Amino acid sequence: MSTEFGSELDGQVAIVTGASSGIGSATAESLASRGASVVIAARRAEKLEALEANIEDTDGEALVVPTDITNDDDIDDLVEATLDEYGRIDILVNNAGVMPLAHIAEADRETLQTTIDVNLSGLIKLTHAVVPTMMEQERGHIVNLSSVVGRFLQENSAHYNAAKAGVKMFGDSLRLDVADAGIHVATIEPGAVDTELLDHIPDDELQAGVKEYVGSMDALAPEDIARTITFVVTQPERVDINEVLIRPLDQVQP
Repeated sequence: MSTEFGSELDGQVAIVTGASSGIGSATAESLASRGASVVIAARRAEKLEALEANIEDTDGEALVVPTDITNDDDIDDLVEATLDEYGRIDILVNNAGVMPLAHIAEADRETLQTTIDVNLSGLIKLTHAVVPTMMEQERGHIVNLSSVVGRFLQENSAHYNAAKAGVKMFGDSLRLDVADAGIHVATIEPGAVDTELLDHIPDDELQAGVKEYVGSMDALAPEDIARTITFVVTQPERVDINEVLIRPLDQVQP
């Protein structure tokens, strides 16, 4: 028996972090269009409220939970609010991220720490908070956003490379622990995507160079990654897509 397109995720609940813009926003809209109730989390409440309105205008369902992924109390509040409202968590999209690229000799310690806290530590802590619910349900999907630079090296990016490589290793290791509980784990590794993430680069000259590089190609759109994530979480239960490396056709390096 087939499932009608657009209803594959009916009755399922998805948490999407970093949902105030870019990939997170597009993913929340995509999952909602397939029937999921989406819990949208990020620091910018006004952006989340605008996204909530967009989703509800197309007959979707969304719950706004302003969240700083580096704050342990916020992580607990996000999970608690989701369970209070819906009683379950079927999908976790760990998308929140920052990309403050810099040469290691010129980066300040706050930048280095923030890169690890947002891209890796927050992801691990939120996953830790969600996994018990998924284990009790005996099903779930965890989708972690890494990057092409988690696999291939890029200069002026040692701290960011390390964080994104850590995401990949965490996902691979996590799968060993939770697959037998019916939990799927996927790592998505985007190449050049045209998002505001580029604005996180603190050095003006470096930022201009990266934007020029991304602008030199037909870069991916956030919706391209959202479609990929939606594809991953709408497969039959027996299918476990572990890793997707996705780049623009004309991105050769990295």
